[in-house]
Amino acid sequence: MELADQVLTGDPWAIARAISIVESESTESAGLVGQLFGHAGRARVVGVTGAPGVGKSTLVDRLTSEWRRGGTSVGILAIDPTSPFTGGAILGDRIRMQAHADDEGVYVRSMATRGHLGGLARATNDAVVVLDAAGKEIVLIETVGVGQGEVDVARTVDVAIVVTVPGTGDDVQALKAGIMEIADIFVVNKTDRDGADRTMTEIESMLALRDTSAMEWRPPVLKTRATTGEGVPAVLEAIGSLDSVRVAGDARRRERALVQLREILTRRFLKVVEGGTSEARSWNEMLDRIACGTIDPYRAADEILRLVLKER
Repeated sequence: MELADQVLTGDPWAIARAISIVESESTESAGLVGQLFGHAGRARVVGVTGAPGVGKSTLVDRLTSEWRRGGTSVGILAIDPTSPFTGGAILGDRIRMQAHADDEGVYVRSMATRGHLGGLARATNDAVVVLDAAGKEIVLIETVGVGQGEVDVARTVDVAIVVTVPGTGDDVQALKAGIMEIADIFVVNKTDRDGADRTMTEIESMLALRDTSAMEWRPPVLKTRATTGEGVPAVLEAIGSLDSVRVAGDARRRERALVQLREILTRRFLKVVEGGTSEARSWNEMLDRIACGTIDPYRAADEILRLVLKER
């Protein structure tokens, strides 16, 4: 039986092998995703993001428990940062989710960013396809937690949950700039701390400044205490309400397809330029000329592009 067929049966070993292949970005990965893609598109993809230390892993663990209580199968992709010095990663999120280790209805996979910015690993989208095709009804993505610029998750998921906590000085500092606009649901976690109500009020005030006339959904602001499970059912209810507002083929999924296509084209174009013969020589020459100051990067890019298009 081929690996793709094994993935379709939900075999955990096959899922693990398939995600390893797509992470490697080998020639085999494109073919595997191609075999699985037609069987995907049914899972609800939920992203949980926020600054480090807000309790994302604990919330993901509790959400998973609630879904499993209703018999829903769950796949979890926990993204961990990669060391810029050694290239390694401490895949700690899997350790925090040991409660589901013996549950066949839950698959947990830690993925290293490998230098990819935006809070996700480069192969996250392909890993979602694998879990979706394997029959997981919910795919949860926990981002690495890089702060205000962590907006890539909004282009990858159906529902984006932004988590914050009270008592961090400027309580909504992590929600400013881009991350404020990506949330479908705001969660104020660790509400046993002082200032939870004030944090909720500040988020509500910031939401009130937005133009909601064209919005089909106004993000709710919910309180949780993930360590005890308090407030988690309300988060699941909000996700269900959002699902009823949006249809499966909405604009967000088209945006996801656009981002995926652009990323693939960018990677493949760079491989052609860096790995070809005349293109590679031109690439190295341009790098030397830019370093010496005899050509600017924009003119260099134009010349490389003309060379590639001419030879094709």
